[in-house]
Amino acid sequence: MADPVVRVMWDEGADRALPLPQYETAGAAGADLRANLRPEDRATGFTLDPMRRAVIPTGIRVAIPMGYEMQIRPRSGLALKHGISLPNTPGTIDSDYRGPLGVALINLGAEPYTIHHGDRIAQAIIAPVVQAGFQVVDSLDETARGEGGFGSTGRG
Repeated sequence: MADPVVRVMWDEGADRALPLPQYETAGAAGADLRANLRPEDRATGFTLDPMRRAVIPTGIRVAIPMGYEMQIRPRSGLALKHGISLPNTPGTIDSDYRGPLGVALINLGAEPYTIHHGDRIAQAIIAPVVQAGFQVVDSLDETARGEGGFGSTGRG
């Protein structure tokens, strides 16, 4: 199977001088997404106060091949050093979505954090998708775990 190709289109008003999503190293699983802020926010950046959520624009729209999804994941350095994460991690971009690509960020840290124009804010992973069928049955097969729920297979 050939590698999937994600088609990218600039959003209206986007700063086209910023790099498109790209893999920073040969072994990188995720392509970095950058903040492509609104013109009025580009000089000062966008400050995310503690426990605040906001959608940060990337300035692009994407066409993901059918049978794939784009998973949006936090960047580990931002999460560890500043508490910047995604409230719905991983976020999913479906193959039939054509709107602006924004990244929902949350500041879980104790201090305000300023996102600057062009900052790498998240990673995009392209992954295959399987759509399962769903069937109503009268009983389910037995397993060793059974009905054990949260924390039932270990501590906590």
